[in-house]
Amino acid sequence: MATCNADPASLSCSVTNVIAPSLPLYSKTYRETTVIHLPYNISISHNTLSIIAGPCSIESEEQIMATAEFVKQAGASILRGGAFKPRTSPYAFQGMGIQGLQLLRKAGDYYKMPIITEVLDTEDIPLVGEYADILQVGARNCQNFSLLRKLGKIKKPVLLKRGMMVTIKEFLMAAEYILAEGNENVILCERGIRTFETETRNTLDISAVPVLKQKTHLPVIVDPSHAAGNWKLIHPLALAALAAGADGLMIECHIKPESALCDGEQSLRPDKFALLMEDVKKISTMLNKKLDCI
Repeated sequence: MATCNADPASLSCSVTNVIAPSLPLYSKTYRETTVIHLPYNISISHNTLSIIAGPCSIESEEQIMATAEFVKQAGASILRGGAFKPRTSPYAFQGMGIQGLQLLRKAGDYYKMPIITEVLDTEDIPLVGEYADILQVGARNCQNFSLLRKLGKIKKPVLLKRGMMVTIKEFLMAAEYILAEGNENVILCERGIRTFETETRNTLDISAVPVLKQKTHLPVIVDPSHAAGNWKLIHPLALAALAAGADGLMIECHIKPESALCDGEQSLRPDKFALLMEDVKKISTMLNKKLDCI
């Protein structure tokens, strides 16, 4: 950290070195496993499969309540939904803001599911933290170090998505920013990286899952929805992620994807999500992992 004399005529700076721990805080040598404890007796850990599901964005009370109902019935344990949406175009739907947070909280409480939503700005942390059980850092903010530091000062769990052009080492060091500030409740999320391939929205880096599981004690979740960009690819990618060792999935679902205001093309309908969950239940038995739902 640098401190500078404010007088321009005699500008001088002194540098205070930040002492790094002997081992990175994310390191598996530092700790064997981390368990993320959530409301309703839900946890994310190495011996459970946690399914996070819900719409890309909250659009109405009817939509979020109906989606929460079908994902809960199918076996999801955590409800997702975007209230503040970072969009490529400034003219695209940007989310319902605080009203969306309120609706997501209402749905989570009614169906007894912890909720997760994205935080975009340091100024929004207190507001989002008031409603959400997990605060999500999207791919675009993976290396927003000021945001990561501020999230490190809260006690609520943080799900950190891997940036589109971020290496595994850079991804882990982004997590280190949160850990270094004292928040040990960090979840890593692989969601695909940008490559030369154009058949999918991003390229799901399946190899990142076992690499991360070897290097860190932090739980690893996979988001096949944003990797694929196409609902037809989500089912096989989801099963591949679990087979590779992921601790759970984040799946976009919508009651009527054709009318979704955001990412409808990669959202599963109720029947398709139910089919996926039937296979998730089978693979959880094969992997001797508990499917963490109530």
